[in-house]
Amino acid sequence: MNENILDGLSMNLEQANMDKLKSIFPECFAEGKLDIDKLLSLCGEYIDNDFEKYKFEWKGKAECLRLAQKRSTGTLRPCPEESVNWDTTKNLYIEGDNLEVLKLLQTAYYRKVKMIYIDPPYNTGNDFVYEDDFADPLARYKEVTQQTTKSNPETMGRYHTNWLNMMYPRLRLAANLLRDDGVIFISIDDNEVTNLRKICDEVFGEENFVGMISWFKKASPSNDAQYFSNDIEYIVVYAKQKIIWSPNRLPLNEKQMKYYQNPDNDPRGAWNSSTYTCNKTKAERPNLFYSITNPFTGKEVWPKETAVWAYSKAQCEQHIKENLLFWGIDGNAQFPRFKKFLTNHQGVVNRTLWHYDDVNHTQGASQELQGLKIIGFSTPKPSRLIEKILRIASDKDSIILDFFSGSATTAHAVMQLNAEDGGNRRFIMVQLPEVCDEKSEAYKAGYKNICEIGKERIRRAGKKILEENNQMTLEDKEQLDIGFKVFRLDSSNLKTWDNTPVTAEQMDLLYERMNNMIHRVKSERSDLDMVCEIMLKLGVPLTYSITAVEINGKTAYSIGDDCLLLICLAEDVQPEDVEQMAEYAPAKLIISRESFVDDTAMANAHYILKDHGVELKLV
Repeated sequence: MNENILDGLSMNLEQANMDKLKSIFPECFAEGKLDIDKLLSLCGEYIDNDFEKYKFEWKGKAECLRLAQKRSTGTLRPCPEESVNWDTTKNLYIEGDNLEVLKLLQTAYYRKVKMIYIDPPYNTGNDFVYEDDFADPLARYKEVTQQTTKSNPETMGRYHTNWLNMMYPRLRLAANLLRDDGVIFISIDDNEVTNLRKICDEVFGEENFVGMISWFKKASPSNDAQYFSNDIEYIVVYAKQKIIWSPNRLPLNEKQMKYYQNPDNDPRGAWNSSTYTCNKTKAERPNLFYSITNPFTGKEVWPKETAVWAYSKAQCEQHIKENLLFWGIDGNAQFPRFKKFLTNHQGVVNRTLWHYDDVNHTQGASQELQGLKIIGFSTPKPSRLIEKILRIASDKDSIILDFFSGSATTAHAVMQLNAEDGGNRRFIMVQLPEVCDEKSEAYKAGYKNICEIGKERIRRAGKKILEENNQMTLEDKEQLDIGFKVFRLDSSNLKTWDNTPVTAEQMDLLYERMNNMIHRVKSERSDLDMVCEIMLKLGVPLTYSITAVEINGKTAYSIGDDCLLLICLAEDVQPEDVEQMAEYAPAKLIISRESFVDDTAMANAHYILKDHGVELKLV
């Protein structure tokens, strides 16, 4: 029986990696240890032994990798009072350092996220709050939420290094959360775009680079620019596995639709046409040099010897049968054109230059916030920009992650697109609660930190979407998820043992520590805090329903609509209570150690549940 499911730590990524290796190369393990020499021998010629080779290195990179692997001692505490539609929503808003939050999401959201969009700090020399403490990241987080750290000016010797040390571990953890057919979009400017490409090549593999979008972000140039007006930002795109990622094509816009007409009244509807010739010569493609009879004039029409037909004679005969050749309004065109019907159109090929006419600009993004009466955020992205990304890279039931969520534009775009196409996309927003300067407009408006701005933006955007989408039925509006559950990063609900050595004269201190550990759960933490931590550590999504049930006068918590877990933290659990809990047929029953009067009662519970086919886990 596994007697301890909660040690206050996040998923062990090193062990997970070893398990993957063991499943592929079981012969390379002996007594649980990896035989590296045997592994190298199995890989043979694919091992690179060349000392001089291309590598991207910087000071602190190895420590960054260790930081990504280091298990978190934190948890996510629920905040129902700050949430919207707590009991029904499938969306999450998480306040906390995204490095620690990403670690905590590993078990529950491993390979479940379809799309990630992030807009990280561009390293422009302004306040740089993402400076990690390798020894105690959680303590560092508590410090940074009280005051902003020093900036990262170009005059610092570690200007690029600091940024790389911030991004690298976060991208490694984020990659674990992507589905195999998932994709990540990263907004960036000129300062770090080169370095971003390099670390993404390492994290995701250069073979999974999809493209780099240039967003024309300004409606007018910067007239005070010393050299050039910087009118472009980039969005770097990497797939988890490019070979299986299939982007959605976008529908035609109004301008493109105008090219589809029906001059010959074809019953199949509007169509566009393309040339029936290609750029190959008669010498290159002699089989494509043949005559076609114009049905209106009876003349035989031959292509030019420098531009033969694009289709074989057999294909052409089929096209004629299907009335796909157009000879002009008067039937006297020099060459036929090939009809392509709007009903068969599979969408517009995605391009890498995005104009603000299509996706809006930075000024429009600020006006969008002003329309919601949100002030104090200087660099938002327009929701139309993120909505276009969502159309390309998400399905209607996708999970969307943004772990630099800022003003929560991504959440806004998810809700808007769901309203438009009836989707059920779910978002996970993660944001460090950076404190607003007391002199700022945001602080004067009542926002103490950036998270308060983001949450209020989601609330107001959700209401506005319901008000403005008149095409939605009452049922559609009721089903549209404009809610979100708020969670806040904090230390684990479980006490940790203090390993500080004590002298013979300090035995009273040792006894005090031992007495403190009699009750493992911190006194100020609630049942809901513990239930959510159990869910998180057991890999159950935080959006699953939590239902309190009474069993023989004791409160238990049923997780999920089909009682995936049943959690009981009550005192004095008796055998008859365990029998009643087993009737709920959960996959796992989690009971507090302190719920049993002694080890015998605990063992009896184990045997009772074994007879019912229910696994017992202890907290």
